[in-house]
Amino acid sequence: MGRMMMRLTLFFAISIFIADSGFSQTNPAKIDLSQLSLSQLETKLSQLDLELPGLAKPSMRTGVGAIGYRSKVQPSDQTGQWVQIDLSQETSIDQIVLVPTIWRDTQTGFRADGFPLKFRILVGSRDDDDGREVALFDLDPHRLPRVAPFVVPCKENKVSWVRLETLIMSERAWDGKRTLQLSEIAVFRGRDNVALGQSVTASSDDTNSAGTRSKNYLVDGFVPYLMDAGNGEQSIAYVGNVLPDSQPILTIDLEAVHCIDRVHLHSTDISDTVPQSLPSNFGIPSRFVILGAKEPDFSDAVELADFEVKRIRDAGPMIMRGFAPTFCRYVRLRVLEPYRDPETPSISLIGFAEIELFADGMNVAKHKSVTSNTPSTDRSRSLAAITDGNNFYGSILPCREWFAQLAKRHDLETLRPLVVAELNFRYQRQKTNLQRAIILASLLAAASLFAVLIGWVMRQRAVLRTREQIAADLHDELGANLHAIGLLSDLAQTSAQSPSKLEPLMERIRELTERTGTAAAYCANLLESRGLYEDLPAEMRRSSMRIMTDLQHKISFEGEDLLGRLSARKKIDLYLFHKECLVNIIRHSDATKATSHVYADARQIRLTITDNGCGLMQSDGSGKLRNGIPPSLKRRSRLLGANVFVDKSDDGGTRVTLQMKTSRSKIKPTKKASL
Repeated sequence: MGRMMMRLTLFFAISIFIADSGFSQTNPAKIDLSQLSLSQLETKLSQLDLELPGLAKPSMRTGVGAIGYRSKVQPSDQTGQWVQIDLSQETSIDQIVLVPTIWRDTQTGFRADGFPLKFRILVGSRDDDDGREVALFDLDPHRLPRVAPFVVPCKENKVSWVRLETLIMSERAWDGKRTLQLSEIAVFRGRDNVALGQSVTASSDDTNSAGTRSKNYLVDGFVPYLMDAGNGEQSIAYVGNVLPDSQPILTIDLEAVHCIDRVHLHSTDISDTVPQSLPSNFGIPSRFVILGAKEPDFSDAVELADFEVKRIRDAGPMIMRGFAPTFCRYVRLRVLEPYRDPETPSISLIGFAEIELFADGMNVAKHKSVTSNTPSTDRSRSLAAITDGNNFYGSILPCREWFAQLAKRHDLETLRPLVVAELNFRYQRQKTNLQRAIILASLLAAASLFAVLIGWVMRQRAVLRTREQIAADLHDELGANLHAIGLLSDLAQTSAQSPSKLEPLMERIRELTERTGTAAAYCANLLESRGLYEDLPAEMRRSSMRIMTDLQHKISFEGEDLLGRLSARKKIDLYLFHKECLVNIIRHSDATKATSHVYADARQIRLTITDNGCGLMQSDGSGKLRNGIPPSLKRRSRLLGANVFVDKSDDGGTRVTLQMKTSRSKIKPTKKASL
């Protein structure tokens, strides 16, 4: 939980841009949303949606009023323009707030007009005309468009003046010409706006605005917003009827002596209709004075401020006046000229939504008692509303906090679409990945099913191949051995009267019988082939001696070492092929001699068997020879993956040639063979 809160705090932390003394300003562009996880983004969005409703809203005021400052039109966006506020005395400051001039855009709604794209802020003392730079803001697409104030933290001591200088100006909305426009500049020391009502100088002043814009409007306290805190209880403003031949008076008892130095007068809640049905100064006396005293009878009264509405632009939603710090308990507002209804001049009114009196930046009038000699126009408009701390929209905030909330709302509302866009991108990517995963899973399932089917087919083929192998091995190995046993038995009969000849024959019959049993066991289990024909040349020589007992036979080898590196299965098949050829010679060729030659190299193995008998090449009656390769040799060559050829030998007999290509898969590596 603590880590999450830290992340949320960092998420909304103000980006730091360091100049001489340093300052910071929130910049959504500085937050790399791509580095946040999906859950973090969702948390950020929830936090934004939770925080935004509690922030003040930039509710725009309507009617007639002071707009602010506008410079003369400049030929280039880099023509420097400046405005300077001269403070009445050297003081420390910690924040500067720039309130933009608001333009009603027909396409996008409200937005800042003439707000500089690139500018710097300088401060200095009375003896320092050049000053020092404390803030520099370069082009930033996330700062504009905006309607909210622009807050610049700036901790400086002994400041006598504050100056804003443009480096790149923007174009004003209605004609695209370049000007510098601002509604208000506030310079805060704690909660006090020390720029209020101070002297202002400027590089140029638009004299064609018919008095609607002036550099003095930069510090008059009138901003283009209504105080809409976004929370708190609604309070209906007090409006009283001024009795004939009477001087209206409002008196506030602070209940203790305070050193007050500022007053804020909030105008009554005029109509929310567009256009508004009442003027902006409704209920505000045309002229009044504010008195302070320690005694309840005001015998020691001191005039704190006077106010006169000469023009409609002299009034606004909140009238702020500063005065010399004065110790008093009682504050009285004495009306010299009440407000008169334009449609019914005989009716005089006095009305305020709130009266705030400040001592050390705190409103000491909040929830204090108020008395007046003017009866209320309506039961719902109570005198208590003047000091309840609320207006028609809810709580009344300190100006500094109000500006800060408006600025923060702008930053969060700028950030929120970026978070939503990043979330939508992540969701779409998740959806795409899910679709890909489904497709991949389907393909894997299909591949698995196909693999199972292929495995079943391969197993069936292996079964058939094994059956064929067993049949071939039984035919070749057992058949040849039984035939050899028969020949040896015949020889034994003829040698029955000669024990010296009979004994070796019987020994050979015994040996051949045991080998036939071993071969039968091998045929029963083909997996147990290891060790049966490990020394292939020796086995081929021995079988030749056993089978070709009565014939002259010669067997030779080239590349014996390669034969020893063949796989066990290949050795068996090659051995049985040779053995079947010898048996066929004995059975069918009537030959008197035969030869066997095995040649092996890295590319092929070639086995050649020749005899001088009638052989396999026989006449078909027309003088042509037909191929008489026995099925057993065809089958064995197929198991070997080899080719078999039959032709005449040089002495008129038959020559059988088996050619088999060798490969790495058929020949074991020498190292492994040695193991």
